[in-house]
Amino acid sequence: MCAQSVLGASTFAVQPFADVTLPMGNTRPVSCFFLTVGLSGERKSAVDADALWPVTNREKALRDRYDEELPLWSNQSEAWEKQRAQILAHKTKYPTQEAKYTALTELGQAPAKPLAPILTASEPTLEGLHKLFSVGHASLGLFSAEGGSFVGGHGMTSEKKLLTATGLSDLWDGTPIRRVRSGDGASVLPGRRLAAHLMMQPDIAGAILSDRALADQGLLSRFLIASPASTIGTRFWRETTPENDADIRRYWAQISQILETPPRMAEGALNELAPRALKLAPAARALCIRFMDNVERMTGKGGEMAGISGLANKLPEHATRLAAVLCLSGDVEADAVSGEHMAAGIEIAEHYAAEAMRLHFSGMVDSNKRQALDALHWLQTAWPENHISLPDLYQRGPVTIREKAKAKAVVSILEDHGWLHPVANGATINGQFRRDAWLIVEA
Repeated sequence: MCAQSVLGASTFAVQPFADVTLPMGNTRPVSCFFLTVGLSGERKSAVDADALWPVTNREKALRDRYDEELPLWSNQSEAWEKQRAQILAHKTKYPTQEAKYTALTELGQAPAKPLAPILTASEPTLEGLHKLFSVGHASLGLFSAEGGSFVGGHGMTSEKKLLTATGLSDLWDGTPIRRVRSGDGASVLPGRRLAAHLMMQPDIAGAILSDRALADQGLLSRFLIASPASTIGTRFWRETTPENDADIRRYWAQISQILETPPRMAEGALNELAPRALKLAPAARALCIRFMDNVERMTGKGGEMAGISGLANKLPEHATRLAAVLCLSGDVEADAVSGEHMAAGIEIAEHYAAEAMRLHFSGMVDSNKRQALDALHWLQTAWPENHISLPDLYQRGPVTIREKAKAKAVVSILEDHGWLHPVANGATINGQFRRDAWLIVEA
């Protein structure tokens, strides 16, 4: 959990400075999306607050500067508007259209409004995020220690979910934002970068990870997911050591220094990034190619990663992005990812692949398996009889399986795994004879 938060903050800090060049020759953002699954009480908020302290501190500095610059801009803008109105209205001094045009050209464009001093958002809609990118900074972070607020927000309703997923996927890809609004007109916003780290409880994460629409769209394969074992009950008091304090202060200082370094912007633009290309050193490129081939072998039919093919197809790129983040976090001016950084990125990516396989086979990303687990728990703890029928299950069971088709799928899974045994001649259940009945195996 701590590593997820640190990687998320580090990604946000370095993403404006460079895009990484893949072995194929194309460049991609170094932006990464992280998702952490943890129970309530795991101190997700405290962990994220410590990791994001430099970002929070930077936002405060930007707000203070914004408060100073806004009155000055307001005065300049008002003076500009009045001067422009005078040019357009003064028929003696500017009698012709050409004279007015010359005067307006000399007046120049309106003073630029200071950028909105917001670097992170926790539960934005896609439209809100695009709006912030148009009036605020070109590098933003989607961070939430209570990811359920984002998942349950307006942007993830059934009507907006696919639109939001597509928009977030485009931002991960580095695709320019295209906005067409009746009020704002049409605009294109290139040079924007988004880092993300969402932390959420298992039930909420399970619903997201088992969402077939999000999987098919491709958003889930862009997230690096960790579901660490709970530490509740083992977090006994330990005094902070000088070494611990020195480590975290060194981390804070490094990330703060990067955040205070102005990234390169497109010529004449206030909030359009122009990241340089960060190449792979020969050793790093060779490692990446070997990793790509290994992943390809494991995603074939019957391969170890066949069950997580969506993530596996992007795993080499994830590894390269992670390597670039590690490289730039140490030296934001670096011009190449070293073999050492690439090896580290691959090792971290392999961890995420193993985690994805564990979650897949444990049922977290399979809605039928999750529903079967819920039903089994209900049968063994809440249902008062030794037998169950299909109508009893979908009429009285957990709310997630209150449909006949879902109940059939659940019964099939529980029967395959030995938790339900079919009764040949039926059974009387809840006072009514049921021809199709199953004996419940006790926990």
